[in-house]
Amino acid sequence: MKKQGKLRHIIIELGGHLPYSIFGVVIGIMIMGILTFFAAILGAGHRLPGASEELFHIFHPTHILLSALVTTAMFWKHDRHFIKTLVIGFAGSIAICGISDILLPYLGGRLLGTDMRLHLCILEHPRIIITFAITGVAAGFLVPSAIEKSTEFSHSMHVLVSSMASILYLISFGIPDWTHMIGEIFLITIIAVMLPCCMSDIVFPLSFIDHKDHCQ
Repeated sequence: MKKQGKLRHIIIELGGHLPYSIFGVVIGIMIMGILTFFAAILGAGHRLPGASEELFHIFHPTHILLSALVTTAMFWKHDRHFIKTLVIGFAGSIAICGISDILLPYLGGRLLGTDMRLHLCILEHPRIIITFAITGVAAGFLVPSAIEKSTEFSHSMHVLVSSMASILYLISFGIPDWTHMIGEIFLITIIAVMLPCCMSDIVFPLSFIDHKDHCQ
């Protein structure tokens, strides 16, 4: 019953977050489309990969911060074990955001036959990544008691930022002319964003919760 209760709670949380996830992915693609359009009409299309790489190094740390916030808030809302929450929030953000923003877009690009370049920010820019992760975890301890349904709203922003980070990675490190592959890019983004984000925000933290303590 304990496992069944935990699984049921995870499914309920996933259902509540699904509209935010879809909205975030669609808006992220639209924003990147608008930015690409203006780059083209201004004659700066050749500079798009370089500019996208700079933006990626803004959105990826921001994604980690939001992921750490939501993962920590989700766990802390149900289980007030400080050390466990700290470790889960930190690990869940850095590892899963790396999968979402880097590994899955890289593998998706490779499957499309593109010569993608693997760029691991945690190895190349560790100070930035760790700083944002720690800040997100700290904020996650405060959010649940301050804002009702804060994890849902934070998850919506988390998915939006993640979708842009994934597209920016594809543009920066292998597919600059991404609009001509919009169908494939859409599918890659959906997979790269929704699965890891829901794993980070919902499944990962709730899997470690003692359901008996939560029910009390």
